[in-house]
Amino acid sequence: MIHLIYAFIGLVLAGAINWLADVLPVRSGVMKPGDVSRAPGPAGWLALTQRLFPAGRAYPVRRRYLTVELGMVAIFAILPLLIPNRLDLAVNGFYIAVLILVIVTDLEHRLIFNIVTYPMTLIAIGLAFVVGDNQPTSALLGALTGFLIFYLFYWVGQIAFGPGALGFGDVSLALMMGAMLGLHRIVFALVLGILFGGAVSLILIVTRQITMRSRTAYGPYLAVAGILMLIWGIRVLDWYLA
Repeated sequence: MIHLIYAFIGLVLAGAINWLADVLPVRSGVMKPGDVSRAPGPAGWLALTQRLFPAGRAYPVRRRYLTVELGMVAIFAILPLLIPNRLDLAVNGFYIAVLILVIVTDLEHRLIFNIVTYPMTLIAIGLAFVVGDNQPTSALLGALTGFLIFYLFYWVGQIAFGPGALGFGDVSLALMMGAMLGLHRIVFALVLGILFGGAVSLILIVTRQITMRSRTAYGPYLAVAGILMLIWGIRVLDWYLA
């Protein structure tokens, strides 16, 4: 039963992710309000409801809407198997939804919004008082560590490759992930994210889809690594210490 409940929660959160991924770029001036077309009322909340309850005329259902909805339902349906502690399950599920929002906005617009990362950093530090897989001190130190490591990369990138080599949004993402994961997991997550990004970039360079000077979004790789560490981070840490 809990798997069905979490699958439904995943679907609802997917609707929120898609809505925010449409609204945040408009409010930041990246997109115009007319660039986003949704069915009015409840029919526009989800791709599924747009199909079931058409609002007078056909509104386009973006592929991203369906991808996020199906992905979130699948992830949240199996999440109770992966995170047995109920409180950690709820909190980490919330964190995963935020990281998926970051993936969507960075892939679509090369933007990671401070209005997401900075408040979530404070929220994650606060939630560290109640979860079982993090502690307030660890959350603070994790946020500081993530920020300092990626600020160093940001600074070196500006000098070596010029402006835009690494966006400051990646720095704020590392800050937020550090608070979510704590000091004991953030370093693993950053290393994993860098490896993911490097491997994919190498493949794209070899296949000549990008060049050494191309600007790529690294936020999604960091966010995926963060999701993996939210789920398996404690097991990875235990394995490493053993």
